[in-house]
Amino acid sequence: MEMSPDAQTVSSRWNAVLSSPAQLAGVADIRGEGWVAVDPKNQGQIVAHISISNAVPKAVYPWHVHRGECGSDQGVAGPADAYPPLKVKDDGRAEATANLATSLPRTGRYFVNVHASSKNMSMIVACGNLAPPAQ
Repeated sequence: MEMSPDAQTVSSRWNAVLSSPAQLAGVADIRGEGWVAVDPKNQGQIVAHISISNAVPKAVYPWHVHRGECGSDQGVAGPADAYPPLKVKDDGRAEATANLATSLPRTGRYFVNVHASSKNMSMIVACGNLAPPAQ
């Protein structure tokens, strides 16, 4: 086993489990996880990470951390263009990381969502509410 000094412990980050909304049953069943944590290389920034599976191979999905919760969007956290798109591989998996110039929130409600495409941002194909770090 290899230890990484940049690894984020689960207890020090906001964590989410993503799934496709119920209204997409039979159409999409994307699963995944996301997290937000302090950037170990720059304490004044945060890192947002997402990984998904069971997505359409070769698809490209925009994703963001938002304020609010799944189904109650209060806007993107940070600049939308700071989030690189998810580029799905042949096996249906993708992951991406965004670096945001802000501090880690201590309170509030946040979630991670995956949009159908850059031309269909209103259709959410996966979402997960972020749970705050253990206190």
